[in-house]
Amino acid sequence: MASGSALIFDEEMSDYKLLWTDPVCEIEVPERLTVSYEALKARGVAERCKQVPVRLATEQEILLAHSEEYLEAVKQTLKMSVEELKAFSKQYNDVYFHQNIYHCATMAVGATLQLVDSVMKREVRNGMALVRPPGHHSQRSAANGFCVFNNVAIAALYAKKTYNLNRVLIVDWDVHHGQGVQYCFEEDPSVLYFSWHRYEHRTFWPNLPESDYTSVGKDKGSGLNVNLPWNKVGMTNSDYLAAFFHVLLPVAYEFDPELVLVSAGFDSAIGDPEGEMCALPETFAHLTQLLMPLAAGKMCVVLEGGYNLTSLAQSVCQTVQSLLGDPAPQLSGLTGPCESALESIQNVRSAHSSYWSCFKHLEAHSGASTKKPSLDEKNGETKEAEKPAPETDAKKTIVWPEPLTRTSTAVRTLIAPPPGVEVSLPEGCQNVGEDSQSTSKEVESIRDKHFQEVSDQNILQPLGKIISVLNQMMNKKVRNGCIVVSDLSLSVLCAYQHALKGPAERVLVVFIGDGNIPVETNDGKVFLVQICAEETEEKRVNRLSLCLREGEGFKAGFMQAVLSLILPLAYEFNPGLVLGVVGDSGAKTHLAPVWGHLTSLLQGLAEGRTLTLLQGFDKDLLAVTVSALSGAPVPPLGPLGAHKPEDVQMMEKERQRLQKRWSSVQEGWGLLRCTGTTLIPQFTKIFYGAYN
Repeated sequence: MASGSALIFDEEMSDYKLLWTDPVCEIEVPERLTVSYEALKARGVAERCKQVPVRLATEQEILLAHSEEYLEAVKQTLKMSVEELKAFSKQYNDVYFHQNIYHCATMAVGATLQLVDSVMKREVRNGMALVRPPGHHSQRSAANGFCVFNNVAIAALYAKKTYNLNRVLIVDWDVHHGQGVQYCFEEDPSVLYFSWHRYEHRTFWPNLPESDYTSVGKDKGSGLNVNLPWNKVGMTNSDYLAAFFHVLLPVAYEFDPELVLVSAGFDSAIGDPEGEMCALPETFAHLTQLLMPLAAGKMCVVLEGGYNLTSLAQSVCQTVQSLLGDPAPQLSGLTGPCESALESIQNVRSAHSSYWSCFKHLEAHSGASTKKPSLDEKNGETKEAEKPAPETDAKKTIVWPEPLTRTSTAVRTLIAPPPGVEVSLPEGCQNVGEDSQSTSKEVESIRDKHFQEVSDQNILQPLGKIISVLNQMMNKKVRNGCIVVSDLSLSVLCAYQHALKGPAERVLVVFIGDGNIPVETNDGKVFLVQICAEETEEKRVNRLSLCLREGEGFKAGFMQAVLSLILPLAYEFNPGLVLGVVGDSGAKTHLAPVWGHLTSLLQGLAEGRTLTLLQGFDKDLLAVTVSALSGAPVPPLGPLGAHKPEDVQMMEKERQRLQKRWSSVQEGWGLLRCTGTTLIPQFTKIFYGAYN
């Protein structure tokens, strides 16, 4: 099994700069690359990565995405004078050339392809390429927006060709629309491209109508181009997470990629003069974490923009640390998205409702374009506007706190299988040792207080393991644990009461099973999520009850619940501990895969502090749980199938019940399509077959 993260960097890619005065291009400086790498070194992150050497891309590789005429034109810049370079640059939009830029651009492509090779050959699990110049604006025959060759587009084409891939996901979180990537793949059914970007009703560069949500792809690629336009500045952590939960992740899980490429522009972070957004660097730790369960963990992150050197360096560090498996920092104060973000998200989902099963049942939106014509239009043709020069007046200085140190424990996961059962332990895992004397006394104390009549050691022995693991988690000696138990009620009671004695002020309990468990939610310290086959009657503001029966549609319903309800509520609740509980239902054939993905996705919460209790020994369930907790890849889910109408209606009722208390499931996230006063869920077969 692949492990570790690659880091690809060569200082040679900083060996070009602007040679004349240009207020638009002056923000693209060599220091963008060097400060990012120096920050990784200073924090001890670089030395933990596998250093992969950079190579030059071949002309044949560059020609995967560019024309011969354009390649030959760029090669001529090697011999140009400054005046000739300036004149050549003016042929394109918002880009500058230098005698060394061709060499650096071929290195940037080569570095990206080295990363793809390392991941696809399973030499590493994932990685990041620090490259310059960036690439996502460059087009087949044109440089654009500081970009010369389209690094990520070439990488996707190279991966498809070299490794015979059928489904590649490109996630572009740069603050500018990567129109070059869109143009490359808008008719390609094998590449899903997602881009969020500052748009402001088409008044922000590149000012293109095709950057709006209405551009969904063409012909066989219809539905595979997902544009999420931000129509105002100041988007926050909450807005970015809402975009992932309600747009990107549902589509990505249905698409089921074999490789994830990230166009990682950090001009979407706080403090950047281009983006003017308010998302903290720590947010990118979570965005990275949320993508890692896809494609069996095969993810390549490639640097694009980022022009505030402080937030750029911090965001790069946050991203690489998540790739390495460090615990994600807690995000406090999360709410639902702002009104503008919500409108954009709903527009996107509506535009794609005829292409993706995950959106077919969503509430019908007006579909009215949020565009406001602002560019000169003549004879029906729209001219690409010039990128406005940065404002000359001094802007208000934005200050944000330095991200806290993220530290990993030597042992990540403690495991307590049933007595006499041996399990294969992934890297970073250990079996729980013998109980200490103090732990034994705590078990006796809990027994005397809550269940004096119990003397069966098969019941009491796991309680000692629970207390031991929780103590080590709270003392930051281990991150998480998995314990097989026989009596679920007593084990849950022991775990959550002991957890609340420590520093965990809030506990998120996720229970898969029927019946009740002894968890009290009235005081607001506990939020209980229950997924069961038999509907429960108890309805409280700190309890989410979802009745999902195994069988056809179970995977689709389960993942819909995870992405649209469980994750938004869990992030808003912001627990100090996650307690995952699986009852002995006896029918876990369909459960193990989705439980593995849920466990992986929950690792972004509580700095990864998760204790899972599994009732009875199920080999597959234990294996996928340990994989998820240890950071190892969980198996892809494959085709999800269609949602059951009754499941969708049930989830919508729960959302409506909880929306007054929890803004992350506020009005606007309706799950049913409405026609007049009649609720009409609409379904068609899953879109997956088109990719095989």
